[in-house]
Amino acid sequence: MLFLLFELGTDRYALDALQIAEVLPLVAIKRIPRAPPAVSGVFNYRGAPVPVIDMSQLTLGRPAARRLSTRIVLVHYPGGDGATHLLGLIVEKATETVRHAPADFVASGITTADAPYLGPVATDARGLLQWIDVQTLLPPAFRDTLFKQPMDDRWGLPTSKTC
Repeated sequence: MLFLLFELGTDRYALDALQIAEVLPLVAIKRIPRAPPAVSGVFNYRGAPVPVIDMSQLTLGRPAARRLSTRIVLVHYPGGDGATHLLGLIVEKATETVRHAPADFVASGITTADAPYLGPVATDARGLLQWIDVQTLLPPAFRDTLFKQPMDDRWGLPTSKTC
C-alpha cells in the first residue's frame, strides 16, 4: 500500500493514499466563529465549501506550523448520512510517500478513547510510523456538525429543489 507521510510535532504519521483525493498547498481558509478549536474553517474547492481540520490542533492542542511543507490533504470522509464527503486535513511536512504492507503495522499496545484514529505502528530505518485511520478521525457529534445539511430556507437562498 502507498502512504502519504507527515509529521505532528516530532512524530511521523501515515495516511492511506486510497483515502486521499488531493494534496494541496496551504490556501486561505475562512474561519468559522465559535467552531471547535481543531476546525480551522472552510475553503472553496472547485466551487464547494470544504471543512478543514488542523491535525496538530486536534492531536497536540496547538496549530500546525505554517511552512512550505504544510499542506491541506483532501480525504474521502464517510459521513453519518451514508455519503462520502471531502474533508481537508492540515498536516505538517507532507513531503513524501512510502510503501508498506498492512502486515508491517502492529498494534502499539496503547489506545485512547479520545483518539481512536491513532492506528497501528510500523518500524523503518527512521523509527516508528503510525497509521491514521481517516474513518474514525472525528467523533460522530463533531462529524455531524461539519457535514450537517443546511435547512432549505434558513438563509433565504434557493435550494436544489427550486433551482
